[in-house]
Amino acid sequence: MARFLVILDVDSTLVENEVIELLAEEAGSLREVADITTRAMNGELDFEQSLRSRVSTLAGLPNTVFDTIRDRVVLTAGVPELIDGVHRGGGHIAIVSGGFAEIVDPLARTLGLDYWRANQLEVVDGVVTGRVLGAVIDAEAKATALREWAADSDVDLNHTVAVGDGANDLRMMAIAGLSVGFDAKERVRLEADVVLSQRDLSHILPLLGLRG
Repeated sequence: MARFLVILDVDSTLVENEVIELLAEEAGSLREVADITTRAMNGELDFEQSLRSRVSTLAGLPNTVFDTIRDRVVLTAGVPELIDGVHRGGGHIAIVSGGFAEIVDPLARTLGLDYWRANQLEVVDGVVTGRVLGAVIDAEAKATALREWAADSDVDLNHTVAVGDGANDLRMMAIAGLSVGFDAKERVRLEADVVLSQRDLSHILPLLGLRG
């Protein structure tokens, strides 16, 4: 049983990058993908449709691209301090991403997180097909993950914290006990309980009554 559960978005929250844009740069579709990403994070586009559209531009990339991209992903300031502080405080910490398991899974294991979930890209014969396997991790799936992990941790929803920056984070933020907009888009800033403008995730610790 954990005392509380903190769940974070990944792209532009846990990490400084938008991983799909790193992949799109390798595929030669960065400009198109970056425009769609911005519109989706502002809530102007349906997330699932926008993701499938962006992923389609990645078709033909070799699966070795994931090794290249992992080396370019930069953790946001304060991540190790946040994880250590949450664990020392008796809590669990998780990430849920509209990004990709190929990057998220090894990162989560390295960081020692308690739970994580992300989309899986389809790869056939060592080549990215431009399709996603299974259901897309969209706004509703993020909220579902929060509920599932809270139940598994025996944590009441009132003792959960959701941290994100884009429109697809709003549903999990709405059901959490505390919602934190992290350097967030305008719509998220308007709906979050707390807004953090400085890009340092250790600043979440005082919100939990923990030393930052």
